[in-house]
Amino acid sequence: MYNKIMVPVDLRHTDTLGKAIKTAVDIAKANDAHITFVGVTTSQPSSVAHNPEEYDTKLKAYADEQGQKHGVTISHKSKISHDPAIDKDDLMEEIVEGEGFDLVVMASHIPGFAEHIFASNAGYLASHAHCSVFVVRGE
Repeated sequence: MYNKIMVPVDLRHTDTLGKAIKTAVDIAKANDAHITFVGVTTSQPSSVAHNPEEYDTKLKAYADEQGQKHGVTISHKSKISHDPAIDKDDLMEEIVEGEGFDLVVMASHIPGFAEHIFASNAGYLASHAHCSVFVVRGE
């Protein structure tokens, strides 16, 4: 049913990804599918990494750690953006389509006032991607 599963990862908030990762792992095991963690970073220093190479190294380490924890192989893909806050939705859609993912499993928080006016990242991707998007409420 599913072959390629994308899990968007924000390395600043790995503490909120557990439920989404577990969901992706369960689906991957049931379908013999492959999981890829995808992260978006900037070329400028941030609270997560000093440069894109360091970010990619940290994303790979997180993917390896979670793969070992759950007994699956998880690859990673990082994308550089001039302004991730503005570009993230479009970049995620571009990655989904360009890499041929057939399922996205992404963590989301309980919607607040802002989400009633502006679409969330998960809502945007669910509305625009050509594949299934499984939005998992945070822990």
